[in-house]
Amino acid sequence: METEHRVSTLELFFDLVFVFTITQLTVLLADDLSLRGAGQVVLIFTVLFWMYGGYAHLTNQVPPDRTVRRVLLMLAMGAFLVCALAVPTAFGAGGIAFGLGYLLVVLVHSALFTQAHGRGVLWFALPNALCALSVTAAGFFDGLPAWGLWMLALLLQFVTPVVVQRVAAIGSAGSSVEAETEAKPEVAEQTVGDQLGGMNAAHLVERHGLLLIIVFGESVIAIGIGVGSLPLSFGIAGGAFLALTIASAMWWMYFVRDEGRAEEVFARTPPERRFKLAMVAYYYAFLPMLLGIAVFAAGVKKTIGHLGEHLHTGPAVALAGGVALYLAGDLAFRAALGIGPARYRAAALVLALATVPVGMGWTGAGQLVALACVLVGALVAEGGRSPAAPAGGTAAAAVMGSG
Repeated sequence: METEHRVSTLELFFDLVFVFTITQLTVLLADDLSLRGAGQVVLIFTVLFWMYGGYAHLTNQVPPDRTVRRVLLMLAMGAFLVCALAVPTAFGAGGIAFGLGYLLVVLVHSALFTQAHGRGVLWFALPNALCALSVTAAGFFDGLPAWGLWMLALLLQFVTPVVVQRVAAIGSAGSSVEAETEAKPEVAEQTVGDQLGGMNAAHLVERHGLLLIIVFGESVIAIGIGVGSLPLSFGIAGGAFLALTIASAMWWMYFVRDEGRAEEVFARTPPERRFKLAMVAYYYAFLPMLLGIAVFAAGVKKTIGHLGEHLHTGPAVALAGGVALYLAGDLAFRAALGIGPARYRAAALVLALATVPVGMGWTGAGQLVALACVLVGALVAEGGRSPAAPAGGTAAAAVMGSG
């Protein structure tokens, strides 16, 4: 049985600072609802979320329970804050500041991880540093060269896990137990898991659940920002209520129906195999989930003051696309963990995209009503045919309730 390892208040503080980057990305997208703006948001957030995952993995293995670790983690928080402040101009005047902040994030992460892996940290520290240098170099250019350097950083991130696992496997094959490894392939796999670090299941699920709930909170803030100084009429209040209903339905899908079962799956998974599963579920699948919330929030921000009007293409696509992106990530998350059923959420994804003409041809309020009906309908249909997830015992579930 695993030793209980809960998320510390310093980790939660760290997450609050990191989520400010998502707030900034929402602002960036709301100001430029175009393919160019969306591309910048995807690149910036994917690069940043890679290192967030690195720190989540780090504190899973190296808890911030000593003064030096706490101070270094706070230094990393400051570096993430610099990145967040530079997000709106990351592809312009703030590019160098963003890159240097990100480089500091990487260096602190590497320094802290040496306490768990020693010199083995170089296999992922060097690619991470090259990624940060590529992003920093992008700050010196405009146009295609800058985009190319950002894409290079992205490529480095996606190949790093593969390289690390293969190098670890080669190292284990050349050890003194080579004969035994050839006879029992699972020995090599276990060595890989040991080098990458076995992850505590409860901490892993709780940490990402807390991140998700903070991001949902940011979507609520976006509603308030969208209202701004507008007079609080019945229409505005109704629109805000509808936006909150949609966010609540997305919350329900994960925290009531998925989170507890996710923790059970990770608890049953052998420790040496959790790294691969965590990469798929809490990085590749969580990326569209988090981005979806940010995109939806940007859509709400641009819609809330124009509820009775025909929406332009950007806001209508942001509303529907944000929900669809979240559902796509959630479906990938469920598929990775073997959680079902999927058909109701897949249908909801298609129907969410079909609400774009509602917003453009009718009103913003009409599209919000349609999206709320789609999500609530999917939950009702799913709830009648599959059990809710059991309480996972995580902090997020404890705060928000289990159903």
